Amino acid sequence: MKLYVIAGEASGDLHGANLIKALKKQHSDIEIRSWGGDLMQSAGATVVKHIRDLAFMGFLEVILNLKTILGNISFCKKDIERFQPDAIILIDYPGFNLRIAKWAKDKGIKVFYYISPQIWAWNQKRGFKIKNVVDEMFVILPFEKEFYKKFDLDVHFVGHPLLDAVKEFKNQKPDFSVFCKNNQLPEKPIVALLPGSRKQEVNKMLPIFLSVVDRFPDYQFVLAAAPALELDYYQPFLTKQNVSIIEGKTYELLLQAKAALVSSGTATLETALFKVPEVVCYKGGTLSVIIARMLIKIKFISLVNLIMDQEIVTELIQSDLNKKQLEKELDRILHNEKDRKDLLANYEILISKLGGEGASQLTANLMLKTLAH
Repeated sequence: MKLYVIAGEASGDLHGANLIKALKKQHSDIEIRSWGGDLMQSAGATVVKHIRDLAFMGFLEVILNLKTILGNISFCKKDIERFQPDAIILIDYPGFNLRIAKWAKDKGIKVFYYISPQIWAWNQKRGFKIKNVVDEMFVILPFEKEFYKKFDLDVHFVGHPLLDAVKEFKNQKPDFSVFCKNNQLPEKPIVALLPGSRKQEVNKMLPIFLSVVDRFPDYQFVLAAAPALELDYYQPFLTKQNVSIIEGKTYELLLQAKAALVSSGTATLETALFKVPEVVCYKGGTLSVIIARMLIKIKFISLVNLIMDQEIVTELIQSDLNKKQLEKELDRILHNEKDRKDLLANYEILISKLGGEGASQLTANLMLKTLAH
């Protein structure tokens, strides 16, 4: 059996890797060719395009890189035709993957979509397109199954794969002093910095994150380097004392952190699942944000608040994301014990809403069952 898997971002690489492991657990001889990152490659896939070359953020950035994106689509179609897979598995990354889905459907290739595009946030009419070009959809957020009923599409709610990934790391939590020693860090309480996985995000978010460092001398600020970016990329930003950087250890860092400053995205949910109080931050390009505000139909930008349908973690967006506000919110989640306790209680409710563990294995089983018929 041959499968072709496409992920375009760091979160897709993580979930794709866990899905590949689950598929190979059932059928060790499955041949998997993919677009992804180091995690998918380690799981046993042959990676033909790396996520570090694929991540474009915002409307303007996509337009500026349109030639590259169209070239990637053309390459992808030819590569799939050469490989002749039994099915393709698309992981989020909708601007690219929905184009590939339509083409594959027309070619008679079975199309699985794992992790729905966030069409409930904007351009909901894409639900009709998904119905026409996808054979089976596997969703990971509890409200998505109901959402797709509007399009007469019966999707599989498989639970959130992050629950498995987080559990695996929690079971091997090292002592704080051991963690600090292994990473050449002082033994001071940690504020984790997660400024995003793309260069555009890091450029906008990291300087603001670092602007508050001097206000909290009793803490150390530890930056989690994104897997798609080279360490050298971060060096010009790291001019302050009390700031360190670690690579490939985001989950280990969250296990030890007392609080976190997080760019919007999957990391907001990961931080919550590790039960770390957080401030969610977002600052985009002016034109991209103007367009987004006209199109986007959701109350919150963080997955945590969207799933809970209320603001349990503070979101600082655009002009609200400034040194004064960030200092205030970080001080609150570090030192206001009642707020910390309330937030951690809400995290427990959030976890219960996400379904049980075993999302990757359940998804793999459903895919293989479909292919067997």
